[in-house]
Amino acid sequence: MKLQGDITINHKTYPKGTDVPWYMIYPFFLVHMLMFGGSGFFMAYAKSHPPVLFLYLHGGIAITVYTLFYLNIFGRDEVKWMFINAFLGLLGLYSQIGWLLSLFGKRIRDYPFYVHVIPFLYFVLYTFLLRHAVVDITQSREDPKRRKLIENCYIAISVAVYLVFYYLEKRW
Repeated sequence: MKLQGDITINHKTYPKGTDVPWYMIYPFFLVHMLMFGGSGFFMAYAKSHPPVLFLYLHGGIAITVYTLFYLNIFGRDEVKWMFINAFLGLLGLYSQIGWLLSLFGKRIRDYPFYVHVIPFLYFVLYTFLLRHAVVDITQSREDPKRRKLIENCYIAISVAVYLVFYYLEKRW
């Protein structure tokens, strides 16, 4: 993957335009973000959760830092499309967060909308990273024909997963 900005990994600086292998980026960010996103999710939806201001500070700082990394790794245009697609994908977010909450005997409508902001933003960042990981792991980024196939498969699988989670949440 070609970096869109300078980044330092293990005390070594890689300048903008450097090709780095996917395994130098994705494993760290996927695990790291899953931990932070998970903590944000559990804090937001816990029976006795911390104050909303703390959730916004804790999540907001992390989300800002991740977004800055994304700008350096993927570039401004890709990050712009991340937020556009997030807006378009609210149904998917709603269905999967709803299903996750149903596993704990809770419903998404049990919480005011502002409690969902941080978990939703983590979800957006994580699915963005996941899509890029799939494109790079399948070596599709520089092959337009393969990339189109992989992206179409990604969309189809995502919609199918959203529908499954939506119906599972309704059954729990």
